[in-house]
Amino acid sequence: MGRIDGRMAWMATGILLLMAGSAWAAEAGPGGGGVVTVGMISIITGGFAMSIAAAAAAIGQSRAIAAALNGIARQPSAAPRIQVAMIIGLALIESLAIYVLLISLIIFFVKPFGS
Repeated sequence: MGRIDGRMAWMATGILLLMAGSAWAAEAGPGGGGVVTVGMISIITGGFAMSIAAAAAAIGQSRAIAAALNGIARQPSAAPRIQVAMIIGLALIESLAIYVLLISLIIFFVKPFGS
């Protein structure tokens, strides 16, 4: 991801957060709704965290596989050692996404910050 692509991603994220904030600040309608609860915020936070973790894990795994294939292409005799190191690295990268999933599920169902 280049510098311009990264800046565009940050700007898009900021715009989405501003739009979400203005939607939550809306006045309550005639039904008396408009209350933001801890459960709603927990679900939104868990969803954002899981989507970011899944995207980061996918990018990390793709870069690791590309680097391993490049190393195997340069030195085919070292392919078994590179493959073992790549598989261990991929497992560690995937475990980070699983940790985020676990934390998201805890926030969804236990709700440690509210009743």
